[in-house]
Amino acid sequence: MALEKGFIQIYTGEGKGKTTAALGLALRAVGRGLKVIMIQFLKGGVETGELTTARRLSPQLVIKPMGREGFINPASPRPEDLSLAQGALEEARKVLREKACDLLILDEINMAVSMGLVPEQAVLDLMHGKPPHVELILTGRNAPLSFLERADLVTTMKCTKHYFDRGQAARVGIEH
Repeated sequence: MALEKGFIQIYTGEGKGKTTAALGLALRAVGRGLKVIMIQFLKGGVETGELTTARRLSPQLVIKPMGREGFINPASPRPEDLSLAQGALEEARKVLREKACDLLILDEINMAVSMGLVPEQAVLDLMHGKPPHVELILTGRNAPLSFLERADLVTTMKCTKHYFDRGQAARVGIEH
């Protein structure tokens, strides 16, 4: 099965659930026979539940963590972070050029742009040049206005209350 028409979706905002929403869409797409690739811009080096699941659903669902382990300081990313983000962007270009999937998720790309690791114009070019039958999903906080204007669907997650604020650590199977 192939999509008749692919759109651009953005999941952004300060609330929890952007990557989770994209993974829910991925699961639905795989269930309908579509091929899904997720490129994770700022995540890597940690075994997560979604990676375990992707291995079970491979080759219909492939997740490529292309960041390093640990958090990146948004005010002062390391040169390694820039290099890894540029590699992730090139991988996204390759996936689109080769038409390797029906649904491409660029996880945390909005934050990568916000932190100066990926040029905004490069992502706009990617959005503009995507094949017509590919659905493109961009996740992460701080989506630039130019992305919001170009997208066909924008969902903004708003945090009303979060247990992290009470000191609850991330839990296996829920946050990772």
